[in-house]
Amino acid sequence: MRETVTQFRSFNRPIRLLMINQLTINLGFYMLMPYLANHLSGNLGLAAWLVGLTLGVRNLSQQGMFLVGGSLADRLGYKPMILIGLALRTVGFALLGMASSLPVILVASAFTGLAGAFFNPAVRAYLAQEAGDRKVEAFAVFNVFYQLGILAGPLIGLLLGGIAFRVTCLVAAGLFAVLAIAQARALPARRGSRAGATESVLRDWRTALANRAFVLFSLAMIGSYVLNFQVYLGLPIEVRRVTGGELGVTLLFVVSGALAVAGQVRVTAWAKARWTPGQALARGLALMGLSFIPMALAASFVPATAVGAELNAPLAYAVALGPILLSAALLTLATMVTYPFEMATIAALGGDKMIGTYYGLYNTLSGIGIAIGNLLTGAALDAGRETGLPSLPWWTLAAVGAACALAIHALARSGSLTAAPERPREAVPA
Repeated sequence: MRETVTQFRSFNRPIRLLMINQLTINLGFYMLMPYLANHLSGNLGLAAWLVGLTLGVRNLSQQGMFLVGGSLADRLGYKPMILIGLALRTVGFALLGMASSLPVILVASAFTGLAGAFFNPAVRAYLAQEAGDRKVEAFAVFNVFYQLGILAGPLIGLLLGGIAFRVTCLVAAGLFAVLAIAQARALPARRGSRAGATESVLRDWRTALANRAFVLFSLAMIGSYVLNFQVYLGLPIEVRRVTGGELGVTLLFVVSGALAVAGQVRVTAWAKARWTPGQALARGLALMGLSFIPMALAASFVPATAVGAELNAPLAYAVALGPILLSAALLTLATMVTYPFEMATIAALGGDKMIGTYYGLYNTLSGIGIAIGNLLTGAALDAGRETGLPSLPWWTLAAVGAACALAIHALARSGSLTAAPERPREAVPA
């Protein structure tokens, strides 16, 4: 942690504020969201499909509006979009705590998703612009604060949930309200990269989509998001399959968050000193794929248990859970390698003119990829159960990582990841 503190203190005040901002955002978000589905189905008695609809509305309003949020940040400025997002999240969480009718719940879910679409691209664009040539280091420390919020948020939410879910919602809403006020007073304003532009937003989008190197990079990286999401989908399912309980799921998040917090800065410094950005990305993606091999090898030998009766012995439990925790640790390490270089590469490929738009478009494409990838992963999990081949989904995910690594390697060798050529714009008729 000493390296993290030293790096944090080496950045200027706006960057430090953005990191604290992201820590607080994740703290408030994750003290509530992991328990929302249980609140909707248990406390409010909603049917499972209505719970799915509510969560889907939140995800759609965020993923579907990332591009809009990024473009607005470019034109209106990064600070206004951060503040609007924080205000929406405050209202959304407060409504979730007070709502008892489905229409209000859906509106609240839409607000919480739209908030993320507004402040996420703005924060990353602001950070990339402010960091200059230190983008990789800045995003490494940023990820430490990001992961720390994910690690601490659910624990705080668990404590507050013991009182009442409404208390959790209102505390989270209050946290966002305080953060919005603090950012309004302390965060310096920065002009968006497209402030004063006369061309339409649609023209900006066409320009971004015409950036062949950026689009190919985005498509090649989609698989990394599918693989990373397995911490929330595939790995918990496998934990329940082999242990029949939830303790291992908690351990997954503890291992993942603790590793990122403790090692991100050191891993980034090590990788930057030895590899080019393209090499770091390709090798990180290859490691993502390899991280599923321990589970693939163990899946055929660890029998499923419905109640975990035969896993009462600590040694048996450790043997069953060990390969999954190893996969989670390797997946986290791979993400620690790739994430800072990934964020810096987006800024490099997009240039300085539409940085918010590029982050927004990248997030939109990634969101679409996660949705499709989760459907296919679910199908692979079902197929593995039905055919008696529980290792099938893990070998499939390993292959996805290998394919993405090869794609990034090819882009790096062609020089597509190293420069953002200036794209001349046509003159706008008077």
